[in-house]
Amino acid sequence: MRLTIELVEGAFQFMNKSTGDRELDLRDYKITTLENLGATLDQFDAIDFTSNDIRTLENFPLLNRIKRLYFSNNRISKIDERLHESIPNLEGLIMINNQLQELGDLDSLAGFKKLTTLALMGNPVSTKKHYRLYLIHRIPSIRLLDFKKVKIKERNEADKLFSGEKGKRLENEIGIKSKTFVPGGELINGSGGGAGIQPNNQRKQLTTEEIQAIKQAISKANTLEEMERLKLLLKQGYIPNSNNQ
Repeated sequence: MRLTIELVEGAFQFMNKSTGDRELDLRDYKITTLENLGATLDQFDAIDFTSNDIRTLENFPLLNRIKRLYFSNNRISKIDERLHESIPNLEGLIMINNQLQELGDLDSLAGFKKLTTLALMGNPVSTKKHYRLYLIHRIPSIRLLDFKKVKIKERNEADKLFSGEKGKRLENEIGIKSKTFVPGGELINGSGGGAGIQPNNQRKQLTTEEIQAIKQAISKANTLEEMERLKLLLKQGYIPNSNNQ
C-alpha cells in the first residue's frame, strides 16, 4: 500500500498519555515505502509505523519536531546514511523484529546526537559479537539499548575495546555493511553467504531472554512515567502471549 498524502492526513492522531507526545498512528497499513511525510506539516512528536512492509528507513523531509519513531515488525534492512539530517532531534527509535544484518548497517545512527533509546531486538545484527559495545562506542548518547540501561562499566569496556590501532582494526573488521539485494531474492551478507529474507507473515518472535530484559527494565524504572513509557515500548513489539506480561 502506498503512503499517500490522503493516508497521512486521514490517519488517527492523538495525544499519547504515556509519553506526552502528539502521535500519528500509521500501524498495520502494509506500507512498503516511506513517502509524502511532508504532509504531516511537522506537527507530531512521534509516528508509529509498526507492522508494515517497509524495507528502507529513508525519504524523510525535514521534521524538527519528531522525537520518537516506532518501526517494529517491518522488513527494514537499510538505513539512509543522511537520515539524521532530516530528523535531527530524534531521541527514541524502536525497530524490534526487522532485517538489519551487519553492524555497519547501523553506522548511520551515529549521526543522531540526541538518540538515547534504541531497540533492535529480533534483528539478525543483535546476535553479532560485540554488538552492544559497538553501538555504545558508535552512539555515545545512548542510555537505553534494547531496554537495558547502558552502564559506565560498559562505556569503559567499549572505549578500551575500540581504542588505539588494534581497536580501530577491530572496528573496521566487524563494522561491515550488508550488500544490496534484489527484492524477493536473498540477502547476501558480508561474508558472501546467503541469508534468506524473512517472509512478512513469519515475524520473528522475541526470545524469553529479550522479553525478560524489557520486563526487568520496567521493574527498575525510577518513575511512573518511565514505567509507563517502557510498557508502551513493550507493546510496540507485539510481544506474544499477553498473559506473560
